[in-house]
Amino acid sequence: MNRLWIIFILAFTTCSALGQTPKSRGTPNSEEALVQSLYDLVVTRHPIGIPDGDDKGVFMPYLSQKLLHKIDLFRACDADWLRRNPDPNLKPPFGVFESGIFSGGDERSEPRTFQVESTQAEKDGSHRVYVKLTWGKPSMSPQLIWRVAVVIVHEKSSFAVDDVIYLKDKDHDVEWSLSKSLSYQCDGPRWVGSDQKR
Repeated sequence: MNRLWIIFILAFTTCSALGQTPKSRGTPNSEEALVQSLYDLVVTRHPIGIPDGDDKGVFMPYLSQKLLHKIDLFRACDADWLRRNPDPNLKPPFGVFESGIFSGGDERSEPRTFQVESTQAEKDGSHRVYVKLTWGKPSMSPQLIWRVAVVIVHEKSSFAVDDVIYLKDKDHDVEWSLSKSLSYQCDGPRWVGSDQKR
């Protein structure tokens, strides 16, 4: 028991001396540092859909209050769809369940590498951090390469991810975003379907 107590005291005093509690990771001090930290986790953990379980504690702290609210509305919309469609054999019409919300769908949901390329200030005070992602082994030819723009806002004296934009490229002819995916076929917490007026 005395050994455990000594280890705890040493760990606590070391963290205190560094100005951190044992649970804190430190807040990145720039938009690019936040995105670098986030995508280190994305290529390691490959989160699919809305982070849940262990991934929830890992990824949700990176998100803005506005994006967290959109996720709450999406979950309510999904629950509304499930109430209206109780057949367990029906597949929900939401693509976000099968996508990497930070990277995209299909193979893009499991990027192997990433590179932060540039940052662009927007008129509304947000910043877009452009990230190049790759999928496939380095020996694979050709590797799948695509880009996303991570929208970063400043809130509560730190940076947070407010959206992820899946940029148009040769394989995807339209630009799409995480926010659009979260509200697709939803009117706030209500499911309205694709053919209904919103």
